[in-house]
Amino acid sequence: MSFVEQLNALDSGAPLSATLSKFRRLLEPKSPAELEALANKSVRTTRAQFGKTMRLFAPIYLSNECVNNCSYCGFSRDNPILRTTLSVEQVVKEAKFLAQQGFRHILLVAGEHPKFVSGGYLEECLESLRESVPTLAIEVGPMETPEYRRMVEAGCEGLVVYQETYHRGAYAEFHTAGPKKRFDWRLECPERGYEGGFRRIGIGALMGLADWHYELLRLAAHLEYLYRTCWKSTFTISLPRLRPAAGNFKPEYPFSDAEFVQALCAFRVCFPQVGIILSTREPRALRDALFPLGVTSISAGSHTEPGGYTGEGADDVHLTVRGRRVEVSDESAPTPCNASEGETSATGQFDIADERSPDEIAARLSQIGLEPVWKDWDPSILAAPNQTTRPPKAAVPDGATNS
Repeated sequence: MSFVEQLNALDSGAPLSATLSKFRRLLEPKSPAELEALANKSVRTTRAQFGKTMRLFAPIYLSNECVNNCSYCGFSRDNPILRTTLSVEQVVKEAKFLAQQGFRHILLVAGEHPKFVSGGYLEECLESLRESVPTLAIEVGPMETPEYRRMVEAGCEGLVVYQETYHRGAYAEFHTAGPKKRFDWRLECPERGYEGGFRRIGIGALMGLADWHYELLRLAAHLEYLYRTCWKSTFTISLPRLRPAAGNFKPEYPFSDAEFVQALCAFRVCFPQVGIILSTREPRALRDALFPLGVTSISAGSHTEPGGYTGEGADDVHLTVRGRRVEVSDESAPTPCNASEGETSATGQFDIADERSPDEIAARLSQIGLEPVWKDWDPSILAAPNQTTRPPKAAVPDGATNS
């Protein structure tokens, strides 16, 4: 049995577990006093589980090529955006830039395109970074278990895969072409990643595609299922809200700041050990308010376009039309959207809301009594005394505290 069967049962009205019943009650409307009590409990639970630490990470976008048509995504196949794919050497340069800023946890992100992100490319990127970056994670198109195992062997310890929406009808509406149309295939991705040996697995829903109560209850059910069946790994959740992007998608389902705070606290109270990620999608004021409430990992100084930190890849920017590369100078090329005249850099997946530098974010954390953590993991932890710091290729590590 996979989570597909459990989701189907939940949609058919199956009774909730005690944890999910409690979670649903915490999402119900609350008075100001009740919300304050929930927030205080969330803070106490977070301090008890994670202390006063805050883990920092940064994404590196490898490619914005994609074969999927996803209505809400700036990388969507039919959007006439400026595209590029970084070489392995260019990825290393981006990582070196981030390392100079202090980052030791990097998330590699790419659109789903077998022509560009395949044939050992991801493994080569991971192999090139593993000696200098202790914590590597990927957020790419879903794979089979043997492929995930190769990622782990190449040095990757984290997998991030968001279902986007747990509502089957909405999923079919927003994913109109490409392999991402396969709802169940994506839903089972964390389980395949677990079998592949990932230490950390991140799940989430993209808020705004369906009613937030519906999404969050099913995200909580997914998390509960993974804790029960994939117990050797640790887990993170994220509640990213839609941001302006190429294609100008307009979400129909609002998810307010107050609802965001309530949902985050509900997850912390019901799932004390889960890592909660907060990205630069959210504005500065909200991020500052959420930092103490239950968040354990944040991005800082992020760019969502390939080469965004160093300008690498700008010499190969082009458009892709019906699977065919089209030079920007070609008279038949469509006008790039979300690009100013003379633009030479690739288009980002979405607009960043919090543009503060990593140093500014670290300083803010210190001001409110939290400790910025740039590194909390090293492969040598899993190595026997007579081994090098490289993790054993066939190992499936047991759990470790997520922070």
